[in-house]
Amino acid sequence: MKTKSTIGLALAALLGCSLVHAAGPQVNIYNWYDFIAPDTMKNFQAETGIGSMYDVFDNSDVMQSKLMAGRSGYDVVVATGDLLPNLIKAGVLKELDPGQLPNRVHLDPAILAKMQSNDPGNRYAVPYLWGTTGVGYDVDKVRAILGPDAPVDSWDLIFKPENLSKLSQCGVAMLDAPGEIIPIALHYLGLPYNSTNPGDYAKAEALLLTLRPYIRYFDSSKFITDLANGNICVVVG
Repeated sequence: MKTKSTIGLALAALLGCSLVHAAGPQVNIYNWYDFIAPDTMKNFQAETGIGSMYDVFDNSDVMQSKLMAGRSGYDVVVATGDLLPNLIKAGVLKELDPGQLPNRVHLDPAILAKMQSNDPGNRYAVPYLWGTTGVGYDVDKVRAILGPDAPVDSWDLIFKPENLSKLSQCGVAMLDAPGEIIPIALHYLGLPYNSTNPGDYAKAEALLLTLRPYIRYFDSSKFITDLANGNICVVVG
């Protein structure tokens, strides 16, 4: 299955007051749902003596709105790289102190260079991870519905309404991230994924609207367990 690669996630320090008055040192963190292991923060405190207040989100718009409102109280936030220009311009990020980041020298120079399009000079963020957006599917259910020649190695599985309408009977979910889904639709149409032509986006919109009746829900985390439990059979995520 084709995937869209993203070097999207960056660790950024934020300006703001503390959310709570802790008895000892504490770091306040805002991260995507399911991005670290359950015992990570406990192990961090055992090793450093620093406590944590850990909040999660599953939608970039929610995260950005909370930060833009000001005085969020978070010390660290994990944000997609494309949001950095707006956050930097709004003044909600604090410039990093390289002297406090000794392991920064081990970061991949190629990724740091790529990040500079969103964070010139790498002043406000460091790369945390990168990944791909692709299609997850239940092999047995998809082939039972579309047959043994189901186009599981092509975006046709998703973007041809005649396929998606049939798959809707076993449940189709889609990532709640227009910044990921729209470029994929543009690419599928043979258009630049980062097009600046409004007409291209109108074509992508028209394509996505033909699919909307067959999408059970949009979310950024729920589909993980739903696909594993058989509640859905296909997800773009």
